Amino acid sequence: MRECGILLPIASLPSKYGIGAFSKEAYEFVDQLKAAGQSYWQILPLGPTGYGDSPYQTFSAFAGNPYFIDLEQLTEVGLLTLEECREADFGEEEDRINYEKIYKSRFAVLKKAFLRWKKSISRGGLRGDEIFQEELARETREYCFYAALKRHFKDISWEKWDQDIRMREKEAVKRYKELLAEEIEFYGFQQVMFQRQWRKLKEYANSQGIRFIGDIPIYVAFDSADAWSCPELFQFDKDNRPRAVAGCPPDAFSDTGQLWGNPLYDWKYHEKTGYAWWMKRMKYSFDLYDVVRIDHFRGFDEYYAIPADEDTAVNGTWRKGPGMALFTKMKETLGDVDIIAEDLGFLTPSVHKLLEDTGFPGMKVLQFAFSVSERSDYLPYLYDHNCVVYTGTHDNDTTRGWYETMDKGERRFAQKYMNIEDTPEEEISWDFIRLAVASAADLAVIPLQDYLGIGKEGRINTPSTLGGNWMWRMKKGQFTPKIIERCRELNWIYGRC
Repeated sequence: MRECGILLPIASLPSKYGIGAFSKEAYEFVDQLKAAGQSYWQILPLGPTGYGDSPYQTFSAFAGNPYFIDLEQLTEVGLLTLEECREADFGEEEDRINYEKIYKSRFAVLKKAFLRWKKSISRGGLRGDEIFQEELARETREYCFYAALKRHFKDISWEKWDQDIRMREKEAVKRYKELLAEEIEFYGFQQVMFQRQWRKLKEYANSQGIRFIGDIPIYVAFDSADAWSCPELFQFDKDNRPRAVAGCPPDAFSDTGQLWGNPLYDWKYHEKTGYAWWMKRMKYSFDLYDVVRIDHFRGFDEYYAIPADEDTAVNGTWRKGPGMALFTKMKETLGDVDIIAEDLGFLTPSVHKLLEDTGFPGMKVLQFAFSVSERSDYLPYLYDHNCVVYTGTHDNDTTRGWYETMDKGERRFAQKYMNIEDTPEEEISWDFIRLAVASAADLAVIPLQDYLGIGKEGRINTPSTLGGNWMWRMKKGQFTPKIIERCRELNWIYGRC
């Protein structure tokens, strides 16, 4: 079946309170997707973000971002007043997220809601820990403890906490759980509200024929509940510090490579446990999403390991990953699940073999198609149907921004390939959308910014940079009925709706 979808992070939705949320605007966007003939809404990871605000460096692989909790739903059940919501300073810019202001104000507002919630459940004879036990996974509850500790230690990384709790000594764990009981419960409340509101939104989207494509990074952040609570999962020394970290080697884009700094998995340990942690992670992901896009798929075949004391990625080495064994176990445990493999970048024959053996669709990105130095695998005439085509991803510039700055030779190639020499630049993104939607790929996913025809100001992320990323928001009313109808017509013409 030929289908199509739109890529838009939850954070990029319009809302009254500084960042996109599971609010009425999310439900309105579902309706717009349906009207536009779409079948999928692709989003970015939903985890709680830390330094740099990246959804790919979250504090837990099993928790949700409290920024996405819709405050107005809390007013409807008497946990907040509209005045309390309006009084918080979430930033004034309509199309940019001010993370500093949201961090300083959102938790204060949620604390008021939590204290009222705590009173209301106690009147009903319930306790928070009973609700958490029923509604939250053990790993999510572990995150709540970690988050309370992190706040207690003034937000520093867990590697700098006091030695006894950093190493999770039994007496220290007991003492801190008693000391921080209310703060732990506050984070549990956030996760319950996140889960309830997300499930409600997902159920509505599914009822309208819209499925969610979620995204999980292959790695977790070092400063995370995962690394602190389960050090045995990673290549740590006896003091729970990384022996090696993740990244990628030098290439044409970087002479020193990319030093990501994420802890690397101890794949031998995972194999001994039947990949139990990964099965929990994937089950949690499929509880959230209908389809899961796995970031950096090639790392399951081979991963790049950089000694932890290195300042660059130059001196790393390639090591063997779990390969097909992990995905065989996944099929045994979870059955047939829908996965998209992020297989971008330089791929070896063994990565191609792993992708073929899994049967997962890979990704094709049009912005990588028009090299003049070599014939690119991303040119549409080369596509097999079992793939997902994008004009660009969250890591690319918008199509218009990219086209305005692309190499002259590559631009001429694209113009001749598509016969678009006379297209005005404000319309250029539609030509690339048409190329993607017309292709043989089973699924075409287009970033919303390309439908809106906006330039570089709509870029979500520039890899290997810190600051200024993950901030773009759609303005209310920007996805107009005229654009929606044009979108639907294009999808109808090419048999995708």
